[in-house]
Amino acid sequence: MATADDFERIAMSLPGTEARLHFDRKAYRVRRIYATLAPDRLSANLMYGPSDQTHFCAARPDAFAPVANKWGEKGATTVVLAAVGEHELREALERAWELHQ
Repeated sequence: MATADDFERIAMSLPGTEARLHFDRKAYRVRRIYATLAPDRLSANLMYGPSDQTHFCAARPDAFAPVANKWGEKGATTVVLAAVGEHELREALERAWELHQ
């Protein structure tokens, strides 16, 4: 079971990552935002394209779901932190990071 602390530690370990506030969320970015942490620290949004979103959501529908708005149609994906392990969270974050280099 991953936590918000795990999320922040992994995100900040990825080269070039900066953390900034983005509305009510904490955003992690390199050239662009690749992930945001929800204010309640229970979930995060990962900025994928549609094919990566399909991959993660199909593999673990209990943990990953499209964001319920226009961003979700473009690939933005919510992960429930308690539903994934640290290794799975690292893979998910690394993929979002790779897409935003």
